[in-house]
Amino acid sequence: MHMDKQLQLKEKIKEQYGKIALSGNTESCCMPSSDCCGPVDVISSPFSSSKEIGYDLDKLNSIPESSVLGVGCGNPTKFADIKGGDIVVDLGSGAGIDVFLAANIVKESGKVIGIDMTEDMLNKAKQNAQEHGYKNVEFRQGDIEEKIPVDADTVDVVISNCVINLTSNKLDTFKEIHRILKPNGRGRMVISDLVTSKEIDEDLVDTQNWCSCIDGSLTKENYIDSIRKAGFTNIEVLDEKPYMELEQDKDPEKRQITSLSIRAFKQ
Repeated sequence: MHMDKQLQLKEKIKEQYGKIALSGNTESCCMPSSDCCGPVDVISSPFSSSKEIGYDLDKLNSIPESSVLGVGCGNPTKFADIKGGDIVVDLGSGAGIDVFLAANIVKESGKVIGIDMTEDMLNKAKQNAQEHGYKNVEFRQGDIEEKIPVDADTVDVVISNCVINLTSNKLDTFKEIHRILKPNGRGRMVISDLVTSKEIDEDLVDTQNWCSCIDGSLTKENYIDSIRKAGFTNIEVLDEKPYMELEQDKDPEKRQITSLSIRAFKQ
Protein backbone atom coordinates (compact mmCIF):
# COMPACT_ATOMS: atom_id res chain seq x y z
CA MET A 1 0.00 0.00 0.00
CA HIS A 2 1.28 3.47 -0.89
CA MET A 3 2.66 5.54 1.99
CA ASP A 4 0.19 8.39 1.49
CA LYS A 5 -2.72 5.94 1.68
CA GLN A 6 -1.29 4.41 4.85
CA LEU A 7 -0.96 7.81 6.49
CA GLN A 8 -4.50 8.73 5.45
CA LEU A 9 -5.86 5.54 6.99
CA LYS A 10 -3.93 6.01 10.24
CA GLU A 11 -5.16 9.57 10.64
CA LYS A 12 -8.74 8.44 10.03
CA ILE A 13 -8.37 5.62 12.56
CA LYS A 14 -7.03 8.05 15.18
CA GLU A 15 -9.88 10.45 14.46
CA GLN A 16 -12.63 7.84 14.66
CA TYR A 17 -11.38 6.00 17.73
CA GLY A 18 -10.61 9.31 19.41
CA LYS A 19 -14.30 10.16 19.03
CA ILE A 20 -15.26 6.79 20.49
CA ALA A 21 -13.02 7.44 23.49
CA LEU A 22 -14.73 10.76 24.11
CA SER A 23 -18.35 9.94 23.32
CA GLY A 24 -18.73 6.16 23.27
CA ASN A 25 -19.12 3.60 20.51
CA THR A 26 -21.50 5.32 18.10
CA GLU A 27 -19.40 5.16 14.93
CA SER A 28 -17.45 1.90 14.95
CA CYS A 29 -18.59 -1.32 13.31
CA CYS A 30 -16.28 -3.57 15.31
CA MET A 31 -19.17 -5.31 16.98
CA PRO A 32 -21.39 -8.33 16.21
CA SER A 33 -23.26 -8.28 12.92
CA SER A 34 -26.66 -7.86 14.52
CA ASP A 35 -25.56 -4.45 15.78
CA CYS A 36 -23.15 -3.31 13.11
CA CYS A 37 -23.83 0.04 11.53
CA GLY A 38 -27.31 0.32 12.95
CA PRO A 39 -28.76 3.66 14.06
CA VAL A 40 -27.28 4.93 17.29
CA ASP A 41 -30.53 4.48 19.19
CA VAL A 42 -30.70 0.75 18.42
CA ILE A 43 -27.04 -0.14 18.99
CA SER A 44 -26.84 -2.40 22.04
CA SER A 45 -24.88 -1.44 25.12
CA PRO A 46 -21.11 -2.05 25.27
CA PHE A 47 -21.66 -4.68 27.98
CA SER A 48 -24.21 -6.67 25.96
CA SER A 49 -22.05 -6.39 22.83
CA SER A 50 -19.04 -7.61 24.80
CA LYS A 51 -21.02 -10.51 26.23
CA GLU A 52 -22.11 -11.48 22.71
CA ILE A 53 -18.50 -11.82 21.56
CA GLY A 54 -17.45 -13.98 24.50
CA TYR A 55 -16.81 -11.86 27.59
CA ASP A 56 -18.05 -12.94 31.02
CA LEU A 57 -20.27 -10.32 32.65
CA ASP A 58 -19.00 -11.11 36.14
CA LYS A 59 -15.43 -10.40 35.04
CA LEU A 60 -16.50 -7.24 33.22
CA ASN A 61 -18.12 -6.04 36.43
CA SER A 62 -14.73 -6.39 38.16
CA ILE A 63 -13.05 -3.74 35.96
CA PRO A 64 -13.74 -0.03 35.32
CA GLU A 65 -17.09 0.31 33.57
CA SER A 66 -15.84 3.03 31.21
CA SER A 67 -13.12 0.71 29.89
CA VAL A 68 -15.81 -1.42 28.19
CA LEU A 69 -16.56 0.14 24.80
CA GLY A 70 -17.91 -2.87 22.91
CA VAL A 71 -15.57 -2.54 19.92
CA GLY A 72 -13.96 -5.99 19.83
CA CYS A 73 -14.69 -9.17 17.90
CA GLY A 74 -13.67 -11.79 20.47
CA ASN A 75 -12.17 -12.33 23.90
CA PRO A 76 -8.42 -13.07 23.69
CA THR A 77 -7.96 -13.12 27.48
CA LYS A 78 -10.29 -16.14 27.58
CA PHE A 79 -7.74 -18.24 25.68
CA ALA A 80 -4.46 -16.65 26.78
CA ASP A 81 -3.86 -18.80 29.89
CA ILE A 82 -2.45 -15.77 31.69
CA LYS A 83 -0.87 -16.54 35.07
CA GLY A 84 0.20 -14.60 38.13
CA GLY A 85 3.48 -12.81 37.55
CA ASP A 86 3.18 -12.74 33.74
CA ILE A 87 4.22 -9.76 31.65
CA VAL A 88 1.36 -9.10 29.22
CA VAL A 89 1.11 -6.62 26.34
CA ASP A 90 -2.25 -5.64 24.84
CA LEU A 91 -2.04 -4.15 21.34
CA GLY A 92 -4.71 -1.59 20.54
CA SER A 93 -5.66 -1.42 24.20
CA GLY A 94 -8.33 1.27 23.80
CA ALA A 95 -9.89 2.29 27.10
CA GLY A 96 -8.28 -0.71 28.80
CA ILE A 97 -10.81 -3.55 28.93
CA ASP A 98 -8.34 -6.38 28.27
CA VAL A 99 -5.53 -4.67 30.16
CA PHE A 100 -7.62 -4.54 33.34
CA LEU A 101 -8.93 -8.09 32.91
CA ALA A 102 -5.34 -9.32 32.53
CA ALA A 103 -4.15 -7.15 35.44
CA ASN A 104 -6.62 -8.86 37.75
CA ILE A 105 -4.94 -12.17 36.85
CA VAL A 106 -1.22 -11.27 36.89
CA LYS A 107 -1.64 -9.57 40.30
CA GLU A 108 1.04 -7.38 41.87
CA SER A 109 3.89 -9.66 40.77
CA GLY A 110 3.03 -9.18 37.09
CA LYS A 111 2.49 -6.28 34.74
CA VAL A 112 0.22 -5.41 31.82
CA ILE A 113 1.23 -2.84 29.19
CA GLY A 114 -1.42 -1.39 26.90
CA ILE A 115 -0.30 0.01 23.53
CA ASP A 116 -2.47 2.37 21.49
CA MET A 117 -1.78 5.09 18.92
CA THR A 118 -4.83 7.20 19.78
CA GLU A 119 -4.09 9.83 22.41
CA ASP A 120 -7.69 10.19 23.61
CA MET A 121 -7.93 6.43 24.17
CA LEU A 122 -4.68 6.45 26.13
CA ASN A 123 -5.88 9.33 28.28
CA LYS A 124 -9.14 7.51 29.02
CA ALA A 125 -7.30 4.31 29.92
CA LYS A 126 -4.81 6.12 32.16
CA GLN A 127 -7.66 7.88 33.93
CA ASN A 128 -9.42 4.54 34.48
CA ALA A 129 -6.24 3.05 35.95
CA GLN A 130 -5.66 5.99 38.28
CA GLU A 131 -9.25 6.25 39.49
CA HIS A 132 -9.49 2.53 40.22
CA GLY A 133 -6.07 2.08 41.79
CA TYR A 134 -4.39 -0.20 39.26
CA LYS A 135 -0.67 -0.21 40.08
CA ASN A 136 0.36 -3.07 37.76
CA VAL A 137 -0.66 -1.49 34.45
CA GLU A 138 0.97 0.98 32.09
CA PHE A 139 -0.22 2.59 28.88
CA ARG A 140 2.14 3.64 26.08
CA GLN A 141 1.59 5.34 22.74
CA GLY A 142 2.86 3.45 19.71
CA ASP A 143 2.29 2.37 16.11
CA ILE A 144 2.31 -1.42 16.32
CA GLU A 145 3.31 -2.05 12.69
CA GLU A 146 6.31 0.26 12.95
CA LYS A 147 7.72 -0.17 16.46
CA ILE A 148 6.04 -1.55 19.55
CA PRO A 149 7.51 0.45 22.47
CA VAL A 150 8.57 -2.64 24.42
CA ASP A 151 12.01 -4.27 24.71
CA ALA A 152 12.78 -7.44 22.78
CA ASP A 153 12.39 -10.88 24.39
CA THR A 154 10.63 -9.57 27.53
CA VAL A 155 6.94 -10.45 27.21
CA ASP A 156 5.12 -13.65 28.22
CA VAL A 157 1.84 -12.99 26.39
CA VAL A 158 0.71 -10.58 23.68
CA ILE A 159 -3.04 -10.16 23.30
CA SER A 160 -5.04 -8.08 20.83
CA ASN A 161 -8.72 -7.72 20.02
CA CYS A 162 -9.84 -6.74 16.51
CA VAL A 163 -6.93 -4.34 15.95
CA ILE A 164 -4.35 -5.98 13.69
CA ASN A 165 -6.81 -5.87 10.79
CA LEU A 166 -6.62 -2.08 11.07
CA THR A 167 -2.91 -2.13 10.20
CA SER A 168 -1.83 -1.80 6.57
CA ASN A 169 1.07 -4.25 6.91
CA LYS A 170 0.10 -7.30 8.94
CA LEU A 171 3.45 -9.05 8.43
CA ASP A 172 5.39 -6.13 9.93
CA THR A 173 2.97 -6.12 12.87
CA PHE A 174 3.44 -9.83 13.53
CA LYS A 175 7.23 -9.43 13.26
CA GLU A 176 7.09 -6.74 15.95
CA ILE A 177 4.99 -9.01 18.17
CA HIS A 178 7.49 -11.81 17.61
CA ARG A 179 10.37 -9.48 18.55
CA ILE A 180 9.03 -8.55 21.99
CA LEU A 181 8.00 -12.07 23.09
CA LYS A 182 10.25 -14.24 25.21
CA PRO A 183 12.03 -16.99 23.22
CA ASN A 184 12.26 -20.77 23.61
CA GLY A 185 8.51 -21.37 23.53
CA ARG A 186 7.87 -19.20 26.59
CA GLY A 187 6.30 -16.30 24.69
CA ARG A 188 2.94 -16.61 22.96
CA MET A 189 0.45 -14.48 21.09
CA VAL A 190 -3.31 -14.87 21.51
CA ILE A 191 -5.40 -12.58 19.34
CA SER A 192 -8.98 -12.16 18.18
CA ASP A 193 -9.46 -10.62 14.76
CA LEU A 194 -11.57 -10.58 11.61
CA VAL A 195 -10.83 -12.32 8.33
CA THR A 196 -12.68 -12.17 5.03
CA SER A 197 -13.65 -14.57 2.25
CA LYS A 198 -12.47 -12.02 -0.32
CA GLU A 199 -9.87 -9.28 0.09
CA ILE A 200 -10.48 -5.77 -1.22
CA ASP A 201 -8.23 -4.39 -3.94
CA GLU A 202 -6.23 -1.41 -2.71
CA ASP A 203 -7.84 0.86 -5.31
CA LEU A 204 -11.31 -0.01 -3.98
CA VAL A 205 -10.54 0.43 -0.27
CA ASP A 206 -13.08 2.61 1.53
CA THR A 207 -11.49 4.52 4.40
CA GLN A 208 -14.59 4.27 6.58
CA ASN A 209 -14.88 0.52 6.00
CA TRP A 210 -11.20 0.11 6.86
CA CYS A 211 -11.69 1.97 10.13
CA SER A 212 -14.68 -0.27 10.81
CA CYS A 213 -12.44 -3.39 10.69
CA ILE A 214 -13.68 -4.55 7.27
CA ASP A 215 -11.65 -3.49 4.23
CA GLY A 216 -8.30 -4.18 5.87
CA SER A 217 -9.17 -7.83 6.56
CA LEU A 218 -7.16 -10.65 4.97
CA THR A 219 -8.41 -14.09 4.07
CA LYS A 220 -7.92 -16.70 6.78
CA GLU A 221 -5.19 -18.34 4.71
CA ASN A 222 -3.24 -15.10 4.17
CA TYR A 223 -3.69 -14.02 7.79
CA ILE A 224 -2.24 -17.28 9.13
CA ASP A 225 0.50 -17.20 6.48
CA SER A 226 1.54 -13.74 7.73
CA ILE A 227 1.84 -15.13 11.26
CA ARG A 228 3.97 -18.02 9.98
CA LYS A 229 6.23 -15.76 7.90
CA ALA A 230 6.85 -13.62 11.01
CA GLY A 231 8.49 -16.65 12.64
CA PHE A 232 5.69 -18.08 14.79
CA THR A 233 5.12 -21.81 15.27
CA ASN A 234 2.34 -24.02 16.67
CA ILE A 235 -0.30 -21.75 15.14
CA GLU A 236 -3.78 -22.82 16.23
CA VAL A 237 -7.26 -21.45 15.55
CA LEU A 238 -8.97 -21.59 18.95
CA ASP A 239 -12.36 -20.18 17.97
CA GLU A 240 -14.03 -19.40 14.65
CA LYS A 241 -17.51 -18.05 14.07
CA PRO A 242 -19.46 -16.08 11.44
CA TYR A 243 -19.43 -12.35 12.06
CA MET A 244 -21.25 -10.63 9.22
CA GLU A 245 -22.11 -10.83 5.53
CA LEU A 246 -21.56 -7.91 3.16
CA GLU A 247 -22.81 -7.17 -0.31
CA GLN A 248 -20.33 -5.42 -2.59
CA ASP A 249 -21.23 -2.82 -5.21
CA LYS A 250 -21.08 -4.24 -8.74
CA ASP A 251 -20.10 -7.63 -7.36
CA PRO A 252 -22.68 -10.43 -7.02
CA GLU A 253 -20.47 -12.31 -4.56
CA LYS A 254 -21.10 -11.49 -0.91
CA ARG A 255 -18.12 -11.13 1.40
CA GLN A 256 -18.21 -13.35 4.46
CA ILE A 257 -16.53 -11.82 7.52
CA THR A 258 -15.42 -14.31 10.17
CA SER A 259 -14.15 -13.80 13.71
CA LEU A 260 -11.09 -15.85 14.68
CA SER A 261 -9.17 -16.34 17.89
CA ILE A 262 -5.63 -17.58 17.21
CA ARG A 263 -2.71 -18.70 19.36
CA ALA A 264 0.92 -18.93 18.21
CA PHE A 265 4.29 -19.37 19.92
CA LYS A 266 7.79 -17.92 19.57
CA GLN A 267 10.44 -20.63 19.59
